[in-house]
Amino acid sequence: MSTVILTGLPVPGSPLTDGLRSLGFDVRPAAGPEETAAVLAGVPADQRVAVVDSAFVGHVHALRLALTDPRFDACAVTGAFAVQPAARAALDKAAALPAEGDGPYADRLAAAVAAAGTTVQHPELGTLVAAVPATDAERAAADAAVAAVDDEAVRLRTAVKSRDGFFTTFFISPYSRYIARWCARRGLTPNQVTTASLITALIAAGCAATGERGGYIAAGVLLLVSFVLDCTDGQLARYSLQYSTMGAWLDATFDRAKEYSFYAGLALGAARNGDDVWALALGAMILMTCRHVVDFAFNEANHDATANTSPTAALSDKLDSVGWTVWVRRMIILPIGERWAMIAVLTAVTTPRIVFYALLVGCAFGALYTTAGRVLRSLTRRAKRTDRAAQALADLADSGPVAELAGRVVGRMAPGAGIAAAVIGSVALLWTAWAYGFGARQVIIAAAFYAVLAGAAVARPLKGALDWLVPPVFRAAEYTTVLILAAKADVPGALPAAFGLVAAVAYHHYDTVYRIRGGSGAPPRWLVWTIGGHDGRVLLTAVLAAVLATRAADFPVALTALAVFVALVVLVESIRFWVSSGAPAVHDEGEPA
Repeated sequence: MSTVILTGLPVPGSPLTDGLRSLGFDVRPAAGPEETAAVLAGVPADQRVAVVDSAFVGHVHALRLALTDPRFDACAVTGAFAVQPAARAALDKAAALPAEGDGPYADRLAAAVAAAGTTVQHPELGTLVAAVPATDAERAAADAAVAAVDDEAVRLRTAVKSRDGFFTTFFISPYSRYIARWCARRGLTPNQVTTASLITALIAAGCAATGERGGYIAAGVLLLVSFVLDCTDGQLARYSLQYSTMGAWLDATFDRAKEYSFYAGLALGAARNGDDVWALALGAMILMTCRHVVDFAFNEANHDATANTSPTAALSDKLDSVGWTVWVRRMIILPIGERWAMIAVLTAVTTPRIVFYALLVGCAFGALYTTAGRVLRSLTRRAKRTDRAAQALADLADSGPVAELAGRVVGRMAPGAGIAAAVIGSVALLWTAWAYGFGARQVIIAAAFYAVLAGAAVARPLKGALDWLVPPVFRAAEYTTVLILAAKADVPGALPAAFGLVAAVAYHHYDTVYRIRGGSGAPPRWLVWTIGGHDGRVLLTAVLAAVLATRAADFPVALTALAVFVALVVLVESIRFWVSSGAPAVHDEGEPA
């Protein structure tokens, strides 16, 4: 149980003690600063502990933000300060110092802890009140300010992302926040809601796989229900401050699992009616994943760059001041809300082929729009990329042993090759795979050439203006090569097996992104080498096609075996990492993916 030390003489009629207990705190009094250290010594070091001024006046939600948010080791508002076990030693030292100075004792403790080197978070309160009045008049004014603001309304409003898509903002969040409150009041956790969203989406995929109109209608409805729950889990986490590393990981990975499972369900349903759309389903997954890698790579390359300005960015900022352009620009990139709504409606009233055509056209336009804007920004800015950003891009590249060996040799002869080498190798590989028949030895040569240039591309730090495009170029080359070879095989099961392989590899790439975002670095090198890196997998797939050229019917079996191997290795290591104490807390409040 968490403990709060209430310092100072109690104020008659104050609801403070009841408010703190409603937040789950055991309240212990201390007559003044002198007694605080003694009371603090009696609180176990593995507990969250807070110090609150007994004269505090404010909203309960202001106290909740300051005292219960699990993301921060130390957090404070006026008159209230809390630390988690990681910052307990700093609080003990501050409490042992002479109680000198003016103002609430909790504020002085927070200042001393911050001065000693511990980061103290100060949450934005907006219209919420947190004050320690010194006179009766000030207390009356503070009480009036508290009464003038609806604490619960603020809590509900701030449970919704400050930046979201048009469909989510106007068609989902107005009621999903109340579902989040309903869940909170019944003790449900965000992880439970996230799991319910996944199960609902999988049932929707199963309905789509029936190939019947009733199944398609049910699939569309259930997909929308799944999206409502997907919004609800984050709102529940913000409403009740139930943040967790596991929850962040589940939320980050389940969205892709839900969407790509639905693609597979649509492809299975179409197959029941004699329409093979597996190539379209795989193409949609490739396009969506590559688009996300573009987003991730650009952000990682530029978030800590210096002199990071450009005329293009200035124009974008200027457009942000015109309200309607903000919504138009958010809608045309087809973010997750608009995308799922489109998929749900088209599934219910059309065919899987039309769904994939619309998805490919819409996502391609959105990808071209965002990528073109980022290329223009990169070419017109004078940003200096940091070593950390270059390392993040190298990690996102996912280079295996073949590329690393080639980089050591060829990289010395082609310094700064970067994006040029990546594009040349990828174009040569894709053209060869497309131009020659299934199993052609030329494809193996092209794959080897691709691996060599892939090594040259990352042999030096990726600090060029467009080097952030290297990881997405590699993703497009690898995934599309698998698609082309599976299509060229022209045997039953090849494209579904290719879909499974790309899904397994894509999970590895998303897992890499979220580890880097959390500041824990990329997956261990042994994992990348075990699954071959992008270069090794491309070379292996080309070799398998050549070996099985005369018995193409075995190619789906080979792709399936490779997919299962990659999935098992990646999932075991990913689960081990994300449930460990060293996993970062990743909270995706940014792009509406």
